[in-house]
Amino acid sequence: MIDFLWNLGSFIVALGILIAAHEYGHFWVARRCGVKVERFSIGFGKAIWRKTGKDGTEYVVAAIPLGGYVKMLDERVDEVPEELKEQAFNRKSVWQRIAIVSAGPIANFIFAIIALYAMYLIGVPAIKPVIDSTLAGTPAAQIVVKEPMQVMAVGSQKVRDWEEVNLALAGHIGDSKVDITLAPLTRLEGSSGDEQTYSLNTQDWKVNPEKELPITSIGLGMYRPAILPKLALVSEDGAAGLAGIKVGDTLVAIDGEKYKDWPRFVEIIQGSANKMVTITVRRDGEQLAIKVTPKSRENAEGKLEGVIGVAPTSEPWPENMKVQLEYGFLDSFPVALDKTWQLVSVSIKMIGKLLTGDVSVKNLSGPISIAQGAGNSADVGLVYFLGFLALISVNLGIINLLPLPVLDGGHLLYYFIEVITGRPVPEKVQEIGFRIGAAMLLMLMSVALFNDFSRL
Repeated sequence: MIDFLWNLGSFIVALGILIAAHEYGHFWVARRCGVKVERFSIGFGKAIWRKTGKDGTEYVVAAIPLGGYVKMLDERVDEVPEELKEQAFNRKSVWQRIAIVSAGPIANFIFAIIALYAMYLIGVPAIKPVIDSTLAGTPAAQIVVKEPMQVMAVGSQKVRDWEEVNLALAGHIGDSKVDITLAPLTRLEGSSGDEQTYSLNTQDWKVNPEKELPITSIGLGMYRPAILPKLALVSEDGAAGLAGIKVGDTLVAIDGEKYKDWPRFVEIIQGSANKMVTITVRRDGEQLAIKVTPKSRENAEGKLEGVIGVAPTSEPWPENMKVQLEYGFLDSFPVALDKTWQLVSVSIKMIGKLLTGDVSVKNLSGPISIAQGAGNSADVGLVYFLGFLALISVNLGIINLLPLPVLDGGHLLYYFIEVITGRPVPEKVQEIGFRIGAAMLLMLMSVALFNDFSRL
């Protein structure tokens, strides 16, 4: 329940900020174009707070935090007194209307830049993208790794951490080849002589984000510190915790088989759903044999697997693999600008790949996934929450630019037709377009919600 409330609260805060940014874009440009704004609302439905400003605009926070709107004076909607007709939206030139409508998505992109600027100004602790192996039967199998190698670039995009590698690879899903540039981790700083670019054949590369990351599916073996047999986490309501296993216990054996490594231990547990196993641990110099019955859960393939609710400790990350993505007051801006452009380009590519079928509609996410993402990022810290806000803000801006009549992009489509033809799109045509757009948007939202519940 606490997790649910935290996720819900984080979701409302995140969505409120992003909606406010989007609607303020419309509001600010509308005012500059001489349009009277009657209401600025964050949320829909019944108002829980309202105030009328000196400018005559009613500012509202409503009960349903799933959107917002800016109500402008418009003769097509209400009767407008003669003295106010020059302040009506419909009386403005087509280019002014284009500016007002496009200002919302543009505000989302600007907000993303600001959020990322703050994130890089504060500093983001990260891990260098270092590989120590490649997986057989994958596109990366052609790379022979004799020593730890750092991923320097994916295609033409330079990368600094695993998050950027993942983002860059996502943009290449469906491509026939992907170039990966590597360099030995031990190379001298500033030296590029040892860099080597590998062209990976990705014609048969398929990615299922529900099961794995693009990094692992393409076959890059991410370096990880050695896993130790000492337990760092034991869930209180997990099978191990209920059986008496504690944090700090050292794994010795399972069902008489001496502990070899963590993957083998996990393999035995997963194959023992609802079947009792004996786990031998060392605690305070004594060995204890504890009987545990792993609980069962359904994995990504729909099969039952055992789980006991424990996690091991691991050796610390080597200092030469840590990196602090932190920049100065001026240097943070171009970095934030570049990162925003990366997010925009990858998001556009992913929409294109959804249309071509290279990416499954199962990847669509709705409010539940966004709420979980908001809660998780807020739980980790401010810099990660800022990064999450930037990502969602970019996606919100792009989605609103889609040429669906109920979205900003649909209105812009009508206005650009007006620019070309010299006359407005007929009201009947617009009405039919709005109905079709609403149906398509409802369908997309239904798929996204279905995916959310499936993941739950």
